Amino acid sequence: MADNPEFYRARAAAELEAAAAATLDNVRDRCERAGRAWEQMADRAERTQKLREAREAATAERALADH
Repeated sequence: MADNPEFYRARAAAELEAAAAATLDNVRDRCERAGRAWEQMADRAERTQKLREAREAATAERALADH
């Protein structure tokens, strides 16, 4: 699966909605844990994208400087 922060955030929101609708404590807890995990994945994916963009910009800058 590609790192897509929007997808991860949508999954997190769905899990938190399920947690809010849950009547059983264990189901609510599981959904809340899943929501937090999806949020963490979204955060990591965003950090990775920013680092990738910075690395690509630096590479492009070096390529221009070499010519």
